[in-house]
Amino acid sequence: MGHHTFDAGKAAKLEDAAARYRSVSREELLWALDPTGTDAVVDLGSGTGFYTDDVAPHVDRVYAVDIQEAMHDHYREKGVPENVALVTSGIEDLPFDDGELDAAVSTMTYHEFATDGALAELARVLASGGRLVVADWSADGTGEDGPPLDERFSETEAASALDAAGFEIEFRATRSETFLLVATRR
Repeated sequence: MGHHTFDAGKAAKLEDAAARYRSVSREELLWALDPTGTDAVVDLGSGTGFYTDDVAPHVDRVYAVDIQEAMHDHYREKGVPENVALVTSGIEDLPFDDGELDAAVSTMTYHEFATDGALAELARVLASGGRLVVADWSADGTGEDGPPLDERFSETEAASALDAAGFEIEFRATRSETFLLVATRR
């Protein structure tokens, strides 16, 4: 299940606001993140920075993490906000200190990295009480959009994995194709 990486050659598709906001809107993402203005946030699998750009005006610092340097190249062409740092890394080995980050967001990327090791790493870098927002394609969907169904997780599977990794689920919602989880690090 899961663990494919989005084709960087199709990066322009990630800039389709109408399609992206059907999955999770800017307002919903910011509601779930509940930024304080002084937060250090990591965007996991940031791609072209589409959602990073939505978060950046509301926090002190955003670390846009993507495993593909080609995605960062696309983001640079668009223009990267001053408070965004581009980080080329996998989720299993994040270059942050223990408890350094206040929050993390994963928008339509959880299925690409969801392993016990990656979730343990997220728990390591988030401060106690740090917020994790996951919006992703649901295994309960039709598969018409997004990755194939066999690469997806259900909201229940994701919530269970996050709980086992040291997160408390604060909010959960399932839609026809996606789910949203908001969790805090214990």
